[in-house]
Amino acid sequence: MAGTTTKRRTRSGGRAGAAHRRGSAVIEQMPWNPPVNTDHPTEPLSPEGVAAIHDGAMRILEEIGVAFLNPEALDVLRKAGCRIEGEIVRMGRDFVMEMIGKAPPQFTLTPRNPDRRVTVGGRHLLFGNVSSPPNYWDMQRGSKVPGTREMCRNLLKLTQYFNCIHFAGGYPVEPVDVHASVRHLDVLFDKLTLTDKVMHAYSLGQERVEDVMEMVRIAGGLSHDDFDATPRMYTNINSTSPLKHDYPMLDGWMRLARRGQGLVVTPFTLAGAMAPVTMAGAVAQSLAEALCAVVLAQLIRPGCPVAIGTFTSNVDMKSGAPAFGTPEYMRATQMTGQLCRFYGLPMRSSGVCAANVPDGQAMWETSNSLWAAVQSGSHMVYHAAGWLEGGLIASPEKFIMDCEVLQQIQRYMDPAICATGPDEIALDAIRSVGHAGHFFGTDHTQERYTTAFYLPFLSDWRNYEGWEAAGAIWTPERAHLMFKEIVASFEAPPMDVAIREELAEFVARRKAEGGAPTDF
Repeated sequence: MAGTTTKRRTRSGGRAGAAHRRGSAVIEQMPWNPPVNTDHPTEPLSPEGVAAIHDGAMRILEEIGVAFLNPEALDVLRKAGCRIEGEIVRMGRDFVMEMIGKAPPQFTLTPRNPDRRVTVGGRHLLFGNVSSPPNYWDMQRGSKVPGTREMCRNLLKLTQYFNCIHFAGGYPVEPVDVHASVRHLDVLFDKLTLTDKVMHAYSLGQERVEDVMEMVRIAGGLSHDDFDATPRMYTNINSTSPLKHDYPMLDGWMRLARRGQGLVVTPFTLAGAMAPVTMAGAVAQSLAEALCAVVLAQLIRPGCPVAIGTFTSNVDMKSGAPAFGTPEYMRATQMTGQLCRFYGLPMRSSGVCAANVPDGQAMWETSNSLWAAVQSGSHMVYHAAGWLEGGLIASPEKFIMDCEVLQQIQRYMDPAICATGPDEIALDAIRSVGHAGHFFGTDHTQERYTTAFYLPFLSDWRNYEGWEAAGAIWTPERAHLMFKEIVASFEAPPMDVAIREELAEFVARRKAEGGAPTDF
C-alpha cells in the first residue's frame, strides 16, 4: 500500500494562541509558541567523565551484549555483521558510531494541523501530557480509581486546551472500561478528533501500530506517499532493563522506521534495581540499551529520525519503590544530556514525581524533574503535566498545576526578559524618578505594565486576608474548578466532515475484524 494514493482533502486551521473562555471568564494563557532553550546546558561531567561513560556503554555493547527478543531484528543485525549468540547481540563501537552518525540531529513532526508542527532537536523544548497511568484521581472522587474513556477524553481536552502542551503522548489514562483489543481504536479516534497535536503510537503489536499509522494518515488527508515522506507521528519504546529489548516493541520500532516516522527509545533504568546503584553505571547501561536500538533503526532506514530518552532514577532502598525528582534523577538527566550531545542525537526526558496526590511533594519533585529537563538540554519532555504516584495515577488538578510551571518555564526562556537595549536599560525613566518617588506612574512603566511580567492563570498572589475573603481556596481546589469549567466549555478543533466519517468507518471495520490480539 506504500505507493497507493488517495484524494487529498482540505481542512480548517486551528485556533492556536487564542484566549480560551471558561463560562464568562477568560484564562489568559500564553500563546502557542514552543520555547527555545536559551540557556547553556548544565554539564556535571568533565570531558574525561563523558569519555568514561561512553566507554562503559561501548564495552557493554561489545563485551556483554543486549538481548533482542525478536527474530526479525536479530536477522537484520546478523546481516549487518553483529555477533549473535542465541538472542544476545554484540556490536563493535566503530560500527555503533557509524550507524549513529546516520541519524539526523533534529527533525520535525507534522500533525493534521500543520500550525502545530514541532521540531525535535537543536534548542527546541517540547512538553507532552501524562501518558499511560492505569488509574485516575481527582478532587471530586477523592480516591484512586481505574481509568475510563470519559476520564481519558477529559484529559485529552486539557491536552488540546493548554498551549504549553506541544504533543499528545500516549493515553493520558488507560481507559480500562474499553476492551484491550479495541482500546487503541477508540482512544486514537478520540485523540485525533479532540486534539490536533502530534500523535503517538504504542509499539504493542503489529495491528496497533499499523492501525494508528493508518488513522493518522486518514486524519491528515494524506496519501500513503505523503505520510511516508516526512514524520507525522512517533513511537516511544522502552527496553526491558537490564539489557533486553522485547518482541512487540521492536516490531513497532521497525515498522515505524520503515515508514520514516519519529522514534524514541527510553530505557527504564532504576539505579539499585534494574541498573547499577551508581548513577554513572546506570547511565552507561541506559545508553547501551538505547544506542543498539538506534543502530537497528538506521540499518532499516538510514537517516530515519531517532531520539534517546532517559528515565534513569533511583529507588527507595527501604521499600524498593521508584523515586523521582531526586538529586540523583536530576544529575542522571543532565549526564545523559551531555552524552546525547556527544552522539549528536535529540533527547527525551520526563516531568515526574512519586507523590500520590497533587500536594507540595508532587510539585517540588515535578519541578525538579522539569528543571533537570531544561538544564540537560532535553528536546521532548514526556509526562510534563498530570503525573502522580510514579506513573500509576493521572490527575486533572495536577495537570493544570503543572501547566502553570510549564508556562513559567516558557516565559523564563523569553529573550525579552534579558534584552539590554536603551528601552530596557531605561535611563530616562531612572532620571525622571531620581532619588525619590517610584516608578509606578512613569510612562516607561505605564507602557509596559500589562506585559512586563509573567501573569499566572492559577497562582493566587493576594495576601492572606484577601485569599481568605475570597473563600480560602487552596491551589488543587482552584485547579479542580478550572478543570470542570474547561471541560464544560471545550470546543474540539475543526475537522473535515468527510475525514471524520472515514476515521469512524475505519474504526468500525477494524472492530468488526476483532481489533488487535491481547497477548504478545
